[in-house]
Amino acid sequence: MMRVIGLISGTSVDGIDAALVEITGSQRDLKVEFLTGATYPYPSELRSQILQVCSGTPLSILELAALDDAIAQAFAEAALSLQQSSEPAELIGSHGQTVFHRPPIGDQLGYSLQLGRGEVIAHLTGLVTVSNFRRADIAAGGHGAPLVPILDACLLRHREYNRCIQNIGGIGNVTYLPKTDNQILGWDTGPGNTLLDLAVQYFSQGTQTYDQDGAWAAMGTPYMPLVETWLQQDFFQQPPPKSTGRELFGWEYWQRCLREMEPYNLSPADVLATLTELTATSIYQSYCQFLPQLPDQVLLCGGGSHNRYLQHRLQTLLTPIPVFSTSELGLNADFKEAITFAVLAKERLLGNPVNLSSVTGAASEVLLGEIHTVLTPNMIR
Repeated sequence: MMRVIGLISGTSVDGIDAALVEITGSQRDLKVEFLTGATYPYPSELRSQILQVCSGTPLSILELAALDDAIAQAFAEAALSLQQSSEPAELIGSHGQTVFHRPPIGDQLGYSLQLGRGEVIAHLTGLVTVSNFRRADIAAGGHGAPLVPILDACLLRHREYNRCIQNIGGIGNVTYLPKTDNQILGWDTGPGNTLLDLAVQYFSQGTQTYDQDGAWAAMGTPYMPLVETWLQQDFFQQPPPKSTGRELFGWEYWQRCLREMEPYNLSPADVLATLTELTATSIYQSYCQFLPQLPDQVLLCGGGSHNRYLQHRLQTLLTPIPVFSTSELGLNADFKEAITFAVLAKERLLGNPVNLSSVTGAASEVLLGEIHTVLTPNMIR
């Protein structure tokens, strides 16, 4: 049994999700008890800098190093704050903050950069920290993503239902869990909240960062001809394994969408409804294109699982398949990704490969993560 903290800030860059869990067993015998969790917003200046870098703003090496350390410090502070009202943790698993992701192309290996140095987190917290989970999978020819399916497989697989576990963060990703021992599948489905958040910030002149409950979008009407055109894009037609990020579905993509919507005189609510439809339909379309069969159940997690209008659109497209939250099955929908990296950290210490090559496209299953130990004064001498 081990108490582990998992840390991640996703594509939306809306804060650091921190989860403290108690883990017993491993893989098929895994048991995870969620003890506490919290989301710690970035300082506004740091968040702004991260978003600028994600949008392609160049940095000097000196500036990159400073940003790397600043993110690591924010992650360490989140881990320390989370332990103030609970028993101390023994280990940290930190995904860090993705600022660039390039999938593999042909024989060229992919590249993915997560800032927030694990060695700094270990130094500031006094806890062994595992980080850089994507690199080994990428070195084996994989995408380095998604990495969450191993947790889904251990905790959410069911012998009576074929399930899709659909995460909706800034980017959407799915895990397909067959009820038989057939191969687990998974891939990034496309935009999740990223385009919606950019649109809300644009129409509210920066006073809002997201559409709470999807209430604004629910007042609009989606313009389907544009959605159908957007869904012809290469990414949506590409078979798995596949991954994406803000490099594709970010600021430039939002600006293109905005330009293409201008001739139709859509209201802000119509624009949000249209972007919501893109997210919902891209998820549904990917199921139809790439799954051996449609699932019996769809379980949502991530920030987008709170968007009632998006959930309604998914439920409408998937009827009669039920759509509900992983929280209803006891796996916290808000902190599931943070919980994942707590589990991956412990598996790394145990020496267990946890990437699913059927999901990431790696040539083999490999150990994920780099271990950063805590140096004591005696060790330094």
